[in-house]
Amino acid sequence: MDLHILDHRLRVTSICKNGLENFTHPLIKLIFLRNRTRCKFFSLTETPENYTVVLDQEGFKELPSSDHLLVESSVWLPLNVVSNGNASSSSQAVGVTKIAKSVIAPLAQQHVSVFMLSTYQTDFILVREKDLAVVIRTLEEEFSIYREVDGESVPVLSQDTHNGLRRNDREVTQPTVHPVVIPQNQFCVMSLDPDTLPAIATTLIDVLFYSSSPKDGAPPCPELDCIKFFSFSLIDGYVSLVMDTEAQRRFPADLLFTSSSGELWRMVRIGGQPLGFDECGIVAQISQPLADSDISAYYISTFSFDHALVPEEDIVSVTAMLRQQREEPAC
Repeated sequence: MDLHILDHRLRVTSICKNGLENFTHPLIKLIFLRNRTRCKFFSLTETPENYTVVLDQEGFKELPSSDHLLVESSVWLPLNVVSNGNASSSSQAVGVTKIAKSVIAPLAQQHVSVFMLSTYQTDFILVREKDLAVVIRTLEEEFSIYREVDGESVPVLSQDTHNGLRRNDREVTQPTVHPVVIPQNQFCVMSLDPDTLPAIATTLIDVLFYSSSPKDGAPPCPELDCIKFFSFSLIDGYVSLVMDTEAQRRFPADLLFTSSSGELWRMVRIGGQPLGFDECGIVAQISQPLADSDISAYYISTFSFDHALVPEEDIVSVTAMLRQQREEPAC
């Protein structure tokens, strides 16, 4: 398999909900007026706590400085695994479980923090720019590694990164096993032709920026039974959306498309309190047991919590699996 280091330098930010009005204009510009910015990588995810915005340096310039904007200090680089052009069988697990053993687990063992962003099209593994040499050293035996430079894929040679590099030899500590919450919402992972974005502009703006206001006739949803989660990504010209079925019904059915199976997904939300960016192994704790059971999963990290989406038909077995993992005594 090939591992591509994409030609984006990303910032991970959070916008407080009570300060969203300060950012509506730049966010609308980044979503709908992509020809007026040079932003090539943009992702916006709403959770109950905040809006997580991941974007490249050009997009980051569009966000005004504000007390309502939190910025993680590191520059992040997105990695993407390509299976040498071979399409995966529909019976195989997809999403983050495809790379759990070959990418996620080895990086966790080397104390490399990752920030995951699964989309309709692919999975992005974000690593800190300062950790890139360790990442390459860790994964080079499993992958042919390329770095995108001005649109070209350039092989990364081992001697380019090994000079003066030592493996991370810190003592391996038992990672924290975080609590999980499994809300009742059903979710969809969908895509959209970017040229049709203007046709859904009104609905998308309403869902993203006015979703906290109650809708007439909408039944109340207890906090522990469902969760507000909506993710929009526009990356290198491809649109990806993750939304629950309630939000999906507000969009024109003929414009959004999903896999031929029309699969519904359930969420596993990781973290009893906001997770730290420096903690390693969070993604591995969820993705490895799913991979062992050949269960597909999308995974979206946000500024405060992590979120895994698994097929609805697997949620009972996933729940039992995670419960057993949390009941096992630490080694």
